Amino acid sequence: MWKILILLSVVTLGYCDDGEWKQVRTAQGEVRGRKDPAGGLYAFLNIPYAKVPVGTDRFKAPLSAPIWLEPLDAIDRGIICMQPPSPLFDTSSKVMQEDCLITNVYVPDTDDKNLPVIVYIHGGAFEIGFGNMMTPKHLVKNKKVIVVNFNYRLGVHGFLCLGTEDAPGNAGLKDQVALLRWVNKNIASFGGNPDDVTIAGYSAGSVSVDLLMLSKSAKGLFNKVILESGVSVGFIAIQRNPIENAKTYAKMLNFTKVNDFYLMQEFYKSAPMKSMFMSTFLGRKDSTVLFSPCIERRKGNQAFLDESPYNIIKSGNYNKIPMLIGISNMEGSLQMHHVGIWKDSMNTKFSDFLPVDIKFQSNDERDIVSNKIKEFYFGGQPVGEETILAYLDYFGDIMFGYSTLRAVKLHLEAGHKQIYLYEFSFVDDSVPVIPNTNERRAQHCAQTMAVLEGPMDEETLSEEYRNLKSVIREMWSNFAIHGTPVTEDSSLPTWPTTSAGGSPYMSIGKAVEIKESFLGERGKFWNKIYEKYYSAPVAVAPPPSQAYHNEL
Repeated sequence: MWKILILLSVVTLGYCDDGEWKQVRTAQGEVRGRKDPAGGLYAFLNIPYAKVPVGTDRFKAPLSAPIWLEPLDAIDRGIICMQPPSPLFDTSSKVMQEDCLITNVYVPDTDDKNLPVIVYIHGGAFEIGFGNMMTPKHLVKNKKVIVVNFNYRLGVHGFLCLGTEDAPGNAGLKDQVALLRWVNKNIASFGGNPDDVTIAGYSAGSVSVDLLMLSKSAKGLFNKVILESGVSVGFIAIQRNPIENAKTYAKMLNFTKVNDFYLMQEFYKSAPMKSMFMSTFLGRKDSTVLFSPCIERRKGNQAFLDESPYNIIKSGNYNKIPMLIGISNMEGSLQMHHVGIWKDSMNTKFSDFLPVDIKFQSNDERDIVSNKIKEFYFGGQPVGEETILAYLDYFGDIMFGYSTLRAVKLHLEAGHKQIYLYEFSFVDDSVPVIPNTNERRAQHCAQTMAVLEGPMDEETLSEEYRNLKSVIREMWSNFAIHGTPVTEDSSLPTWPTTSAGGSPYMSIGKAVEIKESFLGERGKFWNKIYEKYYSAPVAVAPPPSQAYHNEL
């Protein structure tokens, strides 16, 4: 496939206006990026940074990228990784393929060299999405940073975790490490500084950023991190039982012999890749997805993650680099469409909706704690459309809010000293009112939508929102350049580092101001529960011995 694309690129060269193009040498060959029609930057799109192993090796770590001898036109070919239909965006115009590891590099139109670099990791519950889902043009046009985004394997392709040589787990995260190595090796040719790389991510991409900071395999490839709605110690970050998840998904794909481990592995290795993608996107009562990162069986340097994030942070044995971390004030928006479906179940058996990382000695204890949580959020009222704000607070807290506060506390207790905490709450009249209320709140990853660009022309946005976008882009750029989001000469409020209790933090809304006590009483409430009932995830169970299997 790549040979055909590279040949087409060479043929195209003769028809291009050289004034519109910039040519750069990479380790794989020359690439040509095109000037953005609006000016201010060059975009190098769909550059292959690694190669996906295929056939029975499809779940293994990525291979080296292809090499070309003639200049490659780095234009948008719409390549994305294999994934199910999305509830968030239309993929009909995209080229969905198994060998999908491409990167997009946005370079300011300047002769300056040694620019700081931001690498953005896309979200999508580790199941959907692609690098250019949102673009970073306004960040780049200020001529201060280069921004990179990219695809990585998703769903079963990226996160099947059987604990075997053929499917060890975390292929999608190993793709991310390969991308960071590509940046380290090549970004100087684009004018970037390979020793000054900030990795940023939103939702599942934010979880990935946090995991990369903890993984020995990525050490030294970046020196700052930006987390936008997602952390490694949240229950959505790590599979609790990868083998059971593999069985559940295999049944969804009409494979029934799931109790024969090796037959199931063979099914995953040999089934047509296009037949293997079904949506599990946030439809489960426990708010987990089937395929997220896992703790691998110990394989030395081959493993991306061989210990729980909680234990790694508690040990203090990781690279403590400047961190910008936070959430929106309505992270529960991801589950808003389920309120009508789940309200009866939540009123009947609320315990089915508890976080999966708290464990109890008995069902009676589980029911007691469950009732206490339900009372705390709903105050004796039934779950439903009339209590939608409590519903949104509950899911926002268990999925993103409390885990963010807890991550900050754990990092600080481990000796991390440079953490900047924020909550994004900006809304204007374009944001819909929450049903059955008069309130507007900032939905999941609203801060990312403010930093990057979506499908809407920014000129159509309100002046108030455009100004806010300018402010948050200044903060994010400052952090990438200086390691602090507000510099001494800025007109913005001074932004101190935070404490283990979540004070102070920056509130980014209609007003940009420092506040105290992140999550307030809700954070204190969950602290007490997690101190008593938290259960860290463990490595994937070893497979049954082949000898035992042969006797069956």
